[in-house]
Amino acid sequence: MAREGRKPPQEGELEEEWLKEAGLSNLFGESAGDPQESMVFLSTLTRTQAAAVQKRVETVSQTLRKKNKQYQIPDVRDIFAQQRESKEKAPDGTNSQSVRTDENKHQGKDDQDSSLVVGEKELIPLVSEEVPASETDINLEVSFAEQAVSQKDSSKEKAQKSKDGDASLPNFRLPKDKTGTTRIGDLAPQDMKKVCHLALIELTALYDVLGVELKQQKAVKIKTKDSGLFCIPLIALLEQDQRKVPGTRIPLIFQKLISRIEEGGLETEGLLRIPGAAVRIKNLCQELEAKFYEGTFNWESVKQHDAASLLKLFIRELPQPLLSVEYLKAFQAVQNLPTRTQQLQALNLLVILLPDANRDTLKALLEFLQRVIDNREKNKMTTMNVAMVMAPNLFMCHTLGLKSSEQREFVMAAGTANIMHLLIKYQQLLWTIPKFIVNQVRKQNTENHKKDKKAMKKLLKKRAFDREKYEKQDKSTSDADVPQGVIRVQAPHLSKVSMAIQLTEELKASDVLARFLSQESGIAQTLKKGEVFLYEIGGNIGERCLDDDTYMKDLYQLNPNAEWVIKSKAS
Repeated sequence: MAREGRKPPQEGELEEEWLKEAGLSNLFGESAGDPQESMVFLSTLTRTQAAAVQKRVETVSQTLRKKNKQYQIPDVRDIFAQQRESKEKAPDGTNSQSVRTDENKHQGKDDQDSSLVVGEKELIPLVSEEVPASETDINLEVSFAEQAVSQKDSSKEKAQKSKDGDASLPNFRLPKDKTGTTRIGDLAPQDMKKVCHLALIELTALYDVLGVELKQQKAVKIKTKDSGLFCIPLIALLEQDQRKVPGTRIPLIFQKLISRIEEGGLETEGLLRIPGAAVRIKNLCQELEAKFYEGTFNWESVKQHDAASLLKLFIRELPQPLLSVEYLKAFQAVQNLPTRTQQLQALNLLVILLPDANRDTLKALLEFLQRVIDNREKNKMTTMNVAMVMAPNLFMCHTLGLKSSEQREFVMAAGTANIMHLLIKYQQLLWTIPKFIVNQVRKQNTENHKKDKKAMKKLLKKRAFDREKYEKQDKSTSDADVPQGVIRVQAPHLSKVSMAIQLTEELKASDVLARFLSQESGIAQTLKKGEVFLYEIGGNIGERCLDDDTYMKDLYQLNPNAEWVIKSKAS
């Protein structure tokens, strides 16, 4: 594998790349047009998010002016003046769908925010897991960067950090959200794209507020193998695997290595820490490359410690790191954030930003590592031990041109073990999409829908009949043909009949599913819980899979124009 020479980025180049990644490329350059195209998006940003965008737009604008580019460069003051104007003109009474921005500020929120800092501390060595951990609610309703602004001036926060230097990691909890928790994989692709744009802006805003540099690394073009198992790009490997097993989301060799380790029992002392013999590992690699896809490889010849070494080698030898070239340095910089809450918030946003293949493989790895840790009484592999062993495999990256040395690897392992520890311990939280971001997506969709309706009415202005027909259709979609307080649930792929369900204060998504599955006829008889899900479709969201504890009346009030559909995740 050869790495091509890399030039240092020119002034403004990283900021320009950042704006493209944030979905704001139409604010500058040859694609610059009417800034109104981005007004809807910008109008949903919080104060800190807007400041992060403004900072990058200013840098790019200055750079383009220096280069005497002839195409249009919008003045950043004009862009954000329009944004402020649109916020001032926003109608009242949209609290359920709006996000908290300048208007919400932090008055009266200090008590709520202070609960986030209990048990938090500066970056410190990992501590004994025998110490009872404190319990802390994680706030996903308010922008993380806005919370950081509020906490920055809190003397209580500063005192807390110095006091709690020796405390164990807090047990962060997700407070119950009546409109349902949204996890990665629950949203339609078009909404997930908006989530990623917002997550990048929010992450940048958080790092800006905390004074931590966030340099997005540009992907390096490298020459790699086109086929095989090791030293092959994750995407190429998955394409290869999908020809064998359609729909595969995690590399087959990765799955098989984990399976082989588990077959040997997770109680083996020193599992993941004790290496296999180097010569044997090298021979096994060559044999796997030749025989894995043919199905002739003898897995009985692979000892448990060999399989663990091969798993670590697979991760380490990826041409681009599992945590991605673009965000590896941002992951590393998490250790520089002041509090555990802020570290967790940054990791949450970074997990959202990972490419699907990387995120799915990382999830499979973290779930496996947790199963190893669950057997720590016998295998002696605590979270701390597993984090120390695995961190170098995820955080050392030869494609970034870093010269590796024993000392560097030791420093890297010590510095990134904390991050690895957080990834393992809080993996359930990290795959959650913060509510404030989902609310911003809802607001964008609402504003875009209004814009589309306005454009359609303008188009039909001279055609009275068509306009009248359109308005009737529009009215019929907003005024459902069901009585007040009743929702109609459909299952088009599973049943020809829809169910009318009365909304009550206590009705949950799980109750709706249970009612559907209890039907005595049709395909519902053959289905089990976990095979089908209730979806919220349309209105102010593209599509969202609901968790069992979603209170339907609360969600209906948030999105009254939605349709309610039962289906499998594949359909």
